[in-house]
Amino acid sequence: MNSQIIRKRITFFGRVQGVGFRYTASYAANSCGVTGWVRNEYNGSVTMEIQGTEEQIYKTLSLINNGRYIQIDRTESRNLACDPNERSFRVRY
Repeated sequence: MNSQIIRKRITFFGRVQGVGFRYTASYAANSCGVTGWVRNEYNGSVTMEIQGTEEQIYKTLSLINNGRYIQIDRTESRNLACDPNERSFRVRY
């Protein structure tokens, strides 16, 4: 896979709130070495911006998808410009 740093905004739909999604995403992101953030949305979805290599992002999403109670029915994704000053992954409220 490509080792170039990329950034994506991904919105998750399904059973993604009230099931530990943000905690799982934060743990997965920190385990895989990516940066960005995750937050719940008012419509019941969860939005995440994630920055890292394609391989790191893929591994992070795989870990999230294997979350115990999480059921992702659909995602929407778009590429963004990278944030060179971002150093961590956090949960936004």
